Amino acid sequence: MMNRLLTLCAALVWVLTADASSPAPQAGQDTQPEPVRSQWTGCRVAFLGDSITDSVHVGTERCYWEFLADFMGLRPLCYGINGNRMNGILRQAERLLKDHGQEVEAILIFAGTNDYNGSVPLGEWYRTTQRDVPLANGKTGTRPYRLPDMNPDTFRGRINRLMDFLKTNYPTKQIILLTPLHRGFARFSAQNVQPEEASPNGLGLYVDAYVNAVKEAGNVWAVPVIDLNALSGLYPMNDSHTRYFHRADTDRLHPNTAGHRRMALTLMYQLMALPARF
Repeated sequence: MMNRLLTLCAALVWVLTADASSPAPQAGQDTQPEPVRSQWTGCRVAFLGDSITDSVHVGTERCYWEFLADFMGLRPLCYGINGNRMNGILRQAERLLKDHGQEVEAILIFAGTNDYNGSVPLGEWYRTTQRDVPLANGKTGTRPYRLPDMNPDTFRGRINRLMDFLKTNYPTKQIILLTPLHRGFARFSAQNVQPEEASPNGLGLYVDAYVNAVKEAGNVWAVPVIDLNALSGLYPMNDSHTRYFHRADTDRLHPNTAGHRRMALTLMYQLMALPARF
């Protein structure tokens, strides 16, 4: 009996200590999550964006939307184009409508970082005019009346134009905005050097201003915003996070495959809390 008890105790000690002695998984090497069946399974989802969304795979072997297809069983339609700013996203949306009409359940928009780098002015959400409006006492009176500012040369104006198009043409579809990621240093050529986010752009604006504008747009246009800037955990300003980016010395702007996978895992759990169809 004593020998059996000693054997059981030794086995218990081994079980309790085995996991502690196992090496920690490296970035991108952890186990593949089981596919999740949810409201997103089988849905046709359009992805509009810039180089991080582009199907040419800038700095990565797989894009976040390809991982999402594996993780969630959704059917991606990629329209991202390298270098596009928010005005280019409107052209992508127009092509989506031409190509697929209403045969899409949801649209995700991931852009804004190129507007920051290109020093696009922020602009305003609204322009104000005067209009006769009903008053609480049953009469009418002249009051300030605001309308969306559709200035194509400002960041907020471009978002307004995009969202007005999407709200008009896709009133029954799920539309979701994603905030830009943190930005590290990138040098693509002698003529294309992009400083890290610690530096303001030519207007003296930091990337935070454009991230916050995307967040504001959620309230302006009644759409969900997934804050990848915060939730993804990707922070290229810290050398330890270069494992998630294309090249530590010349491209801390584009996530690599491990970075896209981390983005996709973050997006998966956020999307699970949102309806895919209405």
